[in-house]
Amino acid sequence: MTEAPPVLAAGAVCWRIVGGKVRILLVNRTQHKDTSLPKGKVDPGELLPQTAVREIAEETGLTVGLGAPLGEVRYTIPSGRNKIVYYWSAEVDAHALETARFRPNDEIASLEWVSISKARTRLTYPHDVDIVNAFSERWKSGRARTFAIIVVRHGKAVPAEAWDGPDATRPLLLRGTAQATEIAPGIAAYLPEKILTSTAARCVATIAPLATLTGIKPKPVACLSQDAYESDEAAIAQILAKRMKSKKSAVLCSHGPVIPEIIRELATLTTTAHTSDVAELAALSTGEFSVLHISAQHPRSGFVAMETHSPSAQ
Repeated sequence: MTEAPPVLAAGAVCWRIVGGKVRILLVNRTQHKDTSLPKGKVDPGELLPQTAVREIAEETGLTVGLGAPLGEVRYTIPSGRNKIVYYWSAEVDAHALETARFRPNDEIASLEWVSISKARTRLTYPHDVDIVNAFSERWKSGRARTFAIIVVRHGKAVPAEAWDGPDATRPLLLRGTAQATEIAPGIAAYLPEKILTSTAARCVATIAPLATLTGIKPKPVACLSQDAYESDEAAIAQILAKRMKSKKSAVLCSHGPVIPEIIRELATLTTTAHTSDVAELAALSTGEFSVLHISAQHPRSGFVAMETHSPSAQ
């Protein structure tokens, strides 16, 4: 008998500063009669980051953007299936607090903001404490507040050999359009403030659903295109240096041959070692994206965390 696939879920350590001290959010669950971190199961068609922000909104009323991932926990649920829960950090700003509308319900009885030390004693499950400890280490190192550079490879396009026009005009296939639609909410989960894209039609089309979802107008950047990159690699460094200076999360949509240079340059700017793990961030298939999390306080202390996500339509 084939073993059932694991149940996938996602959540976050939601945190904020109160009187100069960090406080994290716990949820007291109604039916389970326990205390945990906000989380929930993946819905069909969702990427994990999308699940995390949706579940936090449903359980707590808070609209958050994800920070760096904190790890995952694995355990067996009463049905006998394995469950994997992926966690991120998520700073809660004043606007999110002011607009949140929580009411006790059949799932969540109450919320509480507590210190890290109190969270360790209040949480019902040791694996939740492990995630809080991971956040605590990041907080103590001054690397809890981050911004993200999200590098996207365009969706599946019409093959070059099947296209009579200039390479830059090749459109997405239907599969590429599906990939673009699927990844948009996952990228939006990090609350990017800027979208930069290659001028190639396949990149512009890939980022279009994200632009619609976020209301951010993409900025076409010639040096992110394959043709321009081959003649002016130095322009990539200038673009990324500007993003590092702004310390605001941004999306860059580009091409397979260009993305390794984007990753290498970001590693250099953050003094991240050029390891095989870093190189793998650039090995993106069409429609995939990598998220590089950088400390806002110590941007040259290496990547805080790295992650890659794939659409189901490959």
